[in-house]
Amino acid sequence: MTTPQIPNLFKVPELKEKILFTLLCLLVYRVGAHVATPGVNVQALTDFLQTAGQGTLFSLYDLFAGGGFSRATVFALGIMPYISASIVFQLAGPVFPIIEKMQRDEEGRKKLTQWTRYLTVVLCMFQAYGFAIFTEQLPGAVAHAGMAFRMTTVLTLTTGGVFIMWLGEQITERGIGNGMSLLIFFSIIERFLPETLRTIEALQARALSFPVLLAVLGVMVLVVAGTVAVTVAARRIPIQIPRKVMGRGRIREGQKTFIPLRLNTANVMPIIFAQSLIIVPGTLATFSNVPWLKAMADLFNTTSPVYIVSSVVLIVFFAYFYTSIIFNPVDLAENLKKQGGFIPGVKPGAATADYIDEVLSRITLPGSLFLAAVAMMPIIVSNVLNMPFGFGGTALLIVVGVGLDTVQQVQQHLLLRHYDGFMKEGRVKFRGRPR
Repeated sequence: MTTPQIPNLFKVPELKEKILFTLLCLLVYRVGAHVATPGVNVQALTDFLQTAGQGTLFSLYDLFAGGGFSRATVFALGIMPYISASIVFQLAGPVFPIIEKMQRDEEGRKKLTQWTRYLTVVLCMFQAYGFAIFTEQLPGAVAHAGMAFRMTTVLTLTTGGVFIMWLGEQITERGIGNGMSLLIFFSIIERFLPETLRTIEALQARALSFPVLLAVLGVMVLVVAGTVAVTVAARRIPIQIPRKVMGRGRIREGQKTFIPLRLNTANVMPIIFAQSLIIVPGTLATFSNVPWLKAMADLFNTTSPVYIVSSVVLIVFFAYFYTSIIFNPVDLAENLKKQGGFIPGVKPGAATADYIDEVLSRITLPGSLFLAAVAMMPIIVSNVLNMPFGFGGTALLIVVGVGLDTVQQVQQHLLLRHYDGFMKEGRVKFRGRPR
């Protein structure tokens, strides 16, 4: 059983400074997430999103903004403009060879980072203007609609979005790392307390029975345990590095290592892509009176079997699609060949790339099915038990993934200075079986 070694965190002055700096940045982020945008009636916007906005793109966006979108704060755009800009350049790599070349070069990556910042500013401006138009359409949300309100909103939200981007970069450079991910992490866990209080109120009002609550808690424990297991699970492909003559008759002994191919290479991105696509009809129907759009929105309601089946298919598809974008077996095989390494029983070069691609394709299927199960579990539990279930699969995967990465980075800081790890068992390890 692992036990936290929390006192060790503050024995290393450098690590202590990084943790305190990170906490200070997160405090600033959460304070800004409660400062309202000028000219917006927050209550009117909140009421709309709690009724007609459920199951639309707005509710998904509000999840990543930590509730800032529904509260119309200066951080209403959250970190999503920067994430969207990063994904654009990430997906552009396989399409445009010049960008793919820049991604492999240190100077090229710095230039891409700068381009990502510029695109983030542009996306913030467009999204801020869209937010202003959106709030003007809601009854009672804006007292003085017009160009002055729109320009003020664009300036306010764009500044907030750029500040969040800068804050995330500061955490990455001067804090414990994973700045952007940590901002999303704390945006999500902030919602856990209101959900817990809402559950307690439902229990006191007898709208929720105690046996049902125990069943839900049991499901939550199983889902969390499964998510942690799949997040760290990997198929280990053995690599053999042959012996080399070092000169003067010295021979360096060959090394045996492995390449961990993660079971869930795409992480949470397939769920985000699938949900963003499948809730488009509901979003359009919210602002339209077109009959076929209304029928389409009803067909893809979260209680509909069509919604569940379509979501599963899309998640599996995007898991394969995104994995093929971010993982290139050909590059990996070429790097192994240059270093003299090889997979036992597999010829170097094209045969190695084909072997890695085949293994990756096989392990992606169970990983994608698990993603689909985690994403659909809250919906199924909510429909079967007839109760709201705020423990979303997307939020869970992000929280678990970021939490494990953060613990691993803290472990590395401690072990470099010969301290016991944050966990007695050692750092987070990939689990899997060799070839």
